[in-house]
Amino acid sequence: MGALQSSPGQPEYVDLKEKTGFSFSQIRVLHKRFKLLSHNGETLKRDHFNSIPDLACNPIRSQIIEAFFDRRNFRQNGEGPVDEIHFEEFLMVMSHFKAPSPRMIEERESVRREKLRFIFNMHDTDNDGTITLEEYRHVIDELLSLSEALEKDTAKSIADAAMLEVASTSMGHMEPDEFYEGITFEHFLKLLKGFEIELKMNVHFSMMDTPTFCK
Repeated sequence: MGALQSSPGQPEYVDLKEKTGFSFSQIRVLHKRFKLLSHNGETLKRDHFNSIPDLACNPIRSQIIEAFFDRRNFRQNGEGPVDEIHFEEFLMVMSHFKAPSPRMIEERESVRREKLRFIFNMHDTDNDGTITLEEYRHVIDELLSLSEALEKDTAKSIADAAMLEVASTSMGHMEPDEFYEGITFEHFLKLLKGFEIELKMNVHFSMMDTPTFCK
């Protein structure tokens, strides 16, 4: 992808704009961020994300970083992790944080589903199509890891109780043991029905000229 020296309307920009839905100016801003993180290199590796201060104290830091190296998030029907990404893959992942057009109801539903799929993939760490109890326990453990007052057994109990609550309220037709086998993406959609993730999980380009972008 190089340094993206092309002007708007030329193939490099047009192709990325069509694939991601970002405007030409937004692509330039994200390319600037990519070059800053990669120290002006052509690819990003996991270690490069250590330069983002806001990620250092994020309890799900590891899931966020892995999301950038997960082929499922490149919009190419791929699977499995990669060791490094080029700008196009970076842009594809960032496109999951693009806000939908406020005038297009159909687009909003599509964007909502894509964002929820992105979140689901973050927690489906073994890429088997389900979020298992153990994976959910790991998420809860990381979310509570900054609290010194809570022990591991407490985090485990919170995760187990949450799964049982979901099984009894949101999935009444399922037995708890069946639910423990894993939450599928369709179950995940039902669990978050009414939660307007498409309006919350967005990148703010007004913040992109500052040293960090994970707010």
